[in-house]
Amino acid sequence: HFLSVHKNGQVAIVQTQGNPDCHVILRGGKAPNYDAASVGAACLELQAAKLPASLMVDCSHANSSKQHERQLVVAKDIADQMASGSHSVFGVMIESHLKAGAQKFTPGKDKVQDLAYGQSITDACMGWDTTVELFDILAEAVRTRRS
Repeated sequence: HFLSVHKNGQVAIVQTQGNPDCHVILRGGKAPNYDAASVGAACLELQAAKLPASLMVDCSHANSSKQHERQLVVAKDIADQMASGSHSVFGVMIESHLKAGAQKFTPGKDKVQDLAYGQSITDACMGWDTTVELFDILAEAVRTRRS
């Protein structure tokens, strides 16, 4: 049961059977929570609730202090956990685009033709080369864990 709002704006208590396909994502908060201790603590809570003790880590947002360049630092930490044998993290979320950073765009104010191709107009993202490096690091961690 949870509090929700109907399409007409009326507040209601909704009941659901739940979603067996959902998962926990560690996005950080007042402090980052991608490190092995944070991942381990979250997995213990999942296990105590009789849920699968694995989760996803967001390399962006609060875990990278909203600095797109730091996503690689977060991914390297996750890769170290994986290479050490951990199966607690089953996936990562990243903010990636062709070109690094972000650009401002306000509909009706800015011109579409002035936008740089391949660069985000929302959150700042890693560029393509850094994304490839991140994938290579994670792939090597998986190979190490499997060996």
